[in-house]
Amino acid sequence: MAETLAMREVFANTLVELGGEYPNLVVLDGDLANSTRAEVFEQHFPERFLEMGIAEQNMMGVAAGLATVGMIPWLSSFAVFLVNRDLDQLRMVVAQPNLSVKIGAGYAGLFTARTGKTHQEVADLSVMRAMPNMTVIAPADGVEARLAMKLATASPGPWYVRLVRDATPVIFGDDYTFALGKTVTLRSGNDVTIFGTGVQTVRAIEAADLLARDGISAEVVHVPTLKPLDPEGIVNAAAKTGLVVTTEEHTIIGGLGSAVAEILGEHQPTPLRRHGLQDLYGESGSNDDLIEKYGLAPHHVAEAAKRLLEKQR
Repeated sequence: MAETLAMREVFANTLVELGGEYPNLVVLDGDLANSTRAEVFEQHFPERFLEMGIAEQNMMGVAAGLATVGMIPWLSSFAVFLVNRDLDQLRMVVAQPNLSVKIGAGYAGLFTARTGKTHQEVADLSVMRAMPNMTVIAPADGVEARLAMKLATASPGPWYVRLVRDATPVIFGDDYTFALGKTVTLRSGNDVTIFGTGVQTVRAIEAADLLARDGISAEVVHVPTLKPLDPEGIVNAAAKTGLVVTTEEHTIIGGLGSAVAEILGEHQPTPLRRHGLQDLYGESGSNDDLIEKYGLAPHHVAEAAKRLLEKQR
C-alpha cells in the first residue's frame, strides 16, 4: 500500500474524463473549486462549469432544474455543506422527484486541514442512508472513487459519493471492478470479522496485520456501498467468524455500524462492537493528533477486536 492518491485530485481528473464522454455533464461549485480541485474541470470545460458561490441551497435547486432538462450535474463542495446547508432542497427537489444529481462530497470525515468542527462532517452517512432514492458510496481509495463516479454518472437518480481530502493508500489494482451494493473481502480470517467503509477500511487492513502478530486471524470486509447494502455478503462474513467489529471515520450512530447491526439483527444475530466516533464533534488539529484522540488508528481498531474476543471468551 505504498502508492497513495488524493481523492480530490481523482475527483477533478475523473470529472474531466467524464466531461469528454458526456457532453451534458456540468459541474456546479460552491466557492470551493480550489479546495475540491473542481477548478481543473473549469479549465477544460469553462462553458460547463457554474460557480454558484456560497449559496448551497440555490446550487441544489439549480442542479435539480438542470437535471430535469437532461443535464447531469455534479456538485462540488465540502460534505458538511452539501449535507446540512441545503438538506431541505435536497429532499424536496432532488430526492423526492428522484433526479439524477450527483453529489461529490469532498473533505468528508475528521481530516480537513485543521478547519475544525465547523467544517468536519461525521454524520453524513446517517443522513444520506435515511434519504429515499439516494445511493450512498464511501470509496476506500482513489481507484474506487473514480469507478464509483463513473457508475454514478451512468446511473439514474441521486448519488452521494463520500470523498476525503488527503492522499490515502491505494488498495485496489487496475483490475478492480466496482460493483454497486456488494461487499469486498480483502483479508481472509477465522477469529473475527472487521467491516470497514471509506478510507477507514485501509486502517482495518492495517489492524488485521497487527492482530496477526498476536496470533489473531481477522477477516476484513470492505463495505463501499452504504445504500443499497449487501445483506448476503454481510451475513456470510459474520457467520464465518461469529464475531464482528465495524469501523468507520464517522459517528457510530446511523452509519456503517448501525447498518451492519440492522442486517445481522434481522438475519444473523452476532456479537458486535461498533468502532468509530462516539456521538461527538471533532476539533481543529493535525491528522496525527485527531486520529489518536478520537481512536481511529489501526491499533485502536485492533484493540476493539481484542476486547470483543476477550468478552466472548
